[in-house]
Amino acid sequence: MNNSDYLAFTALFKEAYLKCFGQALENPLSETESKLLCNQVLDQTGLSIGWKSVKNYSFFVVDPNTAKPENPSVATLDTLARYVLRAPYTTEIKRKNDESHHPYWFLYKEQFNKSRKKAPPKGWATAAWILAAGIVIIILSVMYMNHIFSKGSAEFTDDFKAVAGNNLTTRGWFIKDADNTYWTKRSETPGQLTLFTLKGDNWPDPANQPVIKNLLLRPIPYDCFIAEVHLNNFIPKEEWQQAGILLLEDTTLTGKSIRLSIAYNDFFGGYPASKEILIQAITSLGKGFGKPEEIAHKTILYLDSASHNPGLIKNLQNSALRIEKTGKRFRFLYSGGISENTAFKEVISQEFDIQPKYIGIFAIKGFKDSTAVIPAHFTFFRIAGNICSQ
Repeated sequence: MNNSDYLAFTALFKEAYLKCFGQALENPLSETESKLLCNQVLDQTGLSIGWKSVKNYSFFVVDPNTAKPENPSVATLDTLARYVLRAPYTTEIKRKNDESHHPYWFLYKEQFNKSRKKAPPKGWATAAWILAAGIVIIILSVMYMNHIFSKGSAEFTDDFKAVAGNNLTTRGWFIKDADNTYWTKRSETPGQLTLFTLKGDNWPDPANQPVIKNLLLRPIPYDCFIAEVHLNNFIPKEEWQQAGILLLEDTTLTGKSIRLSIAYNDFFGGYPASKEILIQAITSLGKGFGKPEEIAHKTILYLDSASHNPGLIKNLQNSALRIEKTGKRFRFLYSGGISENTAFKEVISQEFDIQPKYIGIFAIKGFKDSTAVIPAHFTFFRIAGNICSQ
C-alpha cells in the first residue's frame, strides 16, 4: 500500500468503528470489540473479516508510529467500505462473480482523496478567525451539552413500531446469539417487539456456559444515564421465566453485569411459601469472582392471591423497569398497573463498581428444559444521559 492508500484505510477503519460503536476510535480494540465489529460487518454485508486482523488493524490505526505496519487485502478493504457505504447485502461467491474488481473500496478511496484535495484556507487572518470561531463553538457546545444532560433530554427512544428487516440495526441495535426460529417471530404482535423466554442465563452455572438467546444490545454512550423498558402483559408462571434489562461490561456475559427483571419464583430453600412474581435485581463481578449477589427481591404478586382474585393479574398489564446510574450508585425502580402512566417506585438503591458499555433487553427461562417458552412483549425503550455528580 502507498501512503495515500494507508491514509484512506485509516479513515475507513475509523468510520467503520464509529458506525459500529457510536463513538470515535481512541484506543485499540479488545478481542470482544473486534468480534463485535466483525459480526456487525457480516450481518450487514454478508462478508466476513477475521477478528484478529481487525484487532491488529486497530493498533496500527491508533498509533502507526509504534505498531507493526499492516497491509490489508483489497477484499478486506472492499468489505469495510461496503459496511461504511451501506452497500447491498451479498456473499463471497456473488462478489467474486459480479464484483471481483472491488468497486466499493475504490469508490471510498476516490471520495476520500477528493475531500483531501480541497485546499484549506490560507493566511493568518483566516486562521485566526477559524481558531476564534472554533473556540466559540466548543464553548457553546459544552454549554449546550451541559444543558441537555441536566435536563435529561439527550436521549434515545424506541417504541418498536418497526422491528422487521434491518429496522433495528439502523436504529443502533444488534442481536447476540440469535435463535432464528424465534427471532423471526419478533414482529408477530404489531407495534411491539416480541422476545421469548428461551433456555439460557447469564447466571454462572458449572454445567452450562452463559448464553442469552436473542439478546438485543446497543452501546451506552453515557457515563451516567437513565434507562427504562416497558412490557405489555408479561406474566411469568414457571421457573425461571423472566424478562428485563441487562447492563454489561462486555458482550461475552463473563464480565461485570447488572440484571433487573420481572421474574417467577417458587424456590424458598425448602420452606413453604406461595409462588410469586417478583422484581429481581442481580449484580455479578464476572467469571472467577464467585456467585452473583441478589440485591433486590421484591414480590409484586402472589399467584395464590391472583387465583382467588383474578383482577390482580391486571396489575401486570403495563409493567416498566428503570435503572438510574449516578456515579457508582444505581437506583432500581418498577412501575406496574392497568394504566400506562402508573408512577415508578424505588425497589432499591446501591453502589456497584461497574462502568457498563452495553445495555440489552432479554427474555430467558434459565437452563430448565421443562419450563415453557412464553412471549415477552416490549413496547418501549429509553436511555438518556444523567448527571454523574451526586
